[in-house]
Amino acid sequence: MLAAAERYREEHEKQRERVSARKQLESYVFSVKQALDTGGDKLSSTDKDALLNACNDTLSWLDSNTLEDKEEYEHLLKELQKTSSPAMTKLRSQGHGQGQDSSQSDRSHSHRGPTIEEID
Repeated sequence: MLAAAERYREEHEKQRERVSARKQLESYVFSVKQALDTGGDKLSSTDKDALLNACNDTLSWLDSNTLEDKEEYEHLLKELQKTSSPAMTKLRSQGHGQGQDSSQSDRSHSHRGPTIEEID
C-alpha cells in the first residue's frame, strides 16, 4: 500500500509540473498578445504580424496537444520568448519614454485645477 501511495504521489507531482508548465506557456502567449493589442502600433506591421502568428500557432498547438510532457511546454516557451524578446523589449522601451512624457504633462497641469476647501 505504501509503495502504491508513493507511486501515485510521484505521478501526481509530474502531472502538477506538466500543468504548471502549460499554464506558464499560455500565460506568456496571452501577455504577448495583450502587449501587441495595447502597443502594437509601435512595431512594424511585419514584426507585429510575425509575433501574432507565432502566438496563434502556439495556441493552436496547445489546443491540439493537451497531454504533452513538461519539457515540451518549456521548450516552446523558450522558443516563443526568443522570438518575441526583441519586439517586447522595443515595446517596453518605447512605453517607458511615452509614460514619462505624459506624467510630466500631468504634473504641469495638476496645479491649475479647482481649489477645494474643507468645511467643518
